[in-house]
Amino acid sequence: MNIELAGVGNALMDALVVVDNDAVLGDLHLARGTTHMVDHETWEQAYSAVRELKVTFDSGGSCANTVATVGLLGGEAIFCGQVGDDQMGRMYGAKLDETCGRHALKVTRTAATGKCLAIISQQDAERTMVTDLGAATSMHDLGDFVETIRGSKVGHFEGYMLTDPVARDMVIEAMQAVHDGGGQVSLDVNDPFVIAVLGETLHKVISDHVDVVFLNEEEARALTGLDPEQAVEKIAREHSVRTVIVKMGRKGSLIVHEGELHRVGIRKVNAIDTTGAGDAYAGGYLFGLCRGWSPDRCGELAAAVAALTVSQIGAVVKDRVALEKVLESV
Repeated sequence: MNIELAGVGNALMDALVVVDNDAVLGDLHLARGTTHMVDHETWEQAYSAVRELKVTFDSGGSCANTVATVGLLGGEAIFCGQVGDDQMGRMYGAKLDETCGRHALKVTRTAATGKCLAIISQQDAERTMVTDLGAATSMHDLGDFVETIRGSKVGHFEGYMLTDPVARDMVIEAMQAVHDGGGQVSLDVNDPFVIAVLGETLHKVISDHVDVVFLNEEEARALTGLDPEQAVEKIAREHSVRTVIVKMGRKGSLIVHEGELHRVGIRKVNAIDTTGAGDAYAGGYLFGLCRGWSPDRCGELAAAVAALTVSQIGAVVKDRVALEKVLESV
């Protein structure tokens, strides 16, 4: 396979449902607008309360969303994560086949597929999340996928996986395989929680293994204690990272590539749901990177794809016509 982007991350099936009032949240004792980490049985109870409504399923997880975006843009992309030997696991694989034409999922019989139920308010698009990580967090061996990632132009990883020591060793091995094959390593930090848990370990991983790092404004501040403009320069300088990207929502994004600062604006849209915008941005940027585009052009595509994402319900833009138009515009 001639793979451009190979990703490793937590495989979580997204189940999205829009509700016209908050009654179901009260029935399930859920705090509105927050994420609730639960076990498989509790997740099933929550799902049972909304299953008669229109529930939409899609492959999810930060890295998987980014990989799917690259695939939908026309890139050769593949994702490796772990699912359970169950209906949701098979559905997850089928969804990746739709977006990328392939997948490299691992299957376990010891845990159910990880899943995230997003209960979305029709009034203001506020999401209340019920998440069971399930099989996603027990993948500690990439098997033959190491050879696939060794042959990729870019290997993309998510910060969440670095918080587990065993998974971290697996990820670092995969990062080294990318470099051995002459590719670039990309990391999405994902969450200030990742920085709080890892501390200096994250600094070392970035310095030793990462070529492209994505952070949002809050993550950049948590990592450096500085505002975005100072943070992006500090990370690039002190960690010797080739490309540092800080996403600032409505204020656009900052890119430092090989010491040079680039500012990227936004595309104005009617924002409905911001979930997945950062994953989409990374997908757009990495699609361009795989094709040798300039940082400015990569950033323009990233911003345009992120804009499409926030204008819909769901973390991945499936409208290939809209994506083709965006590609033509950058």
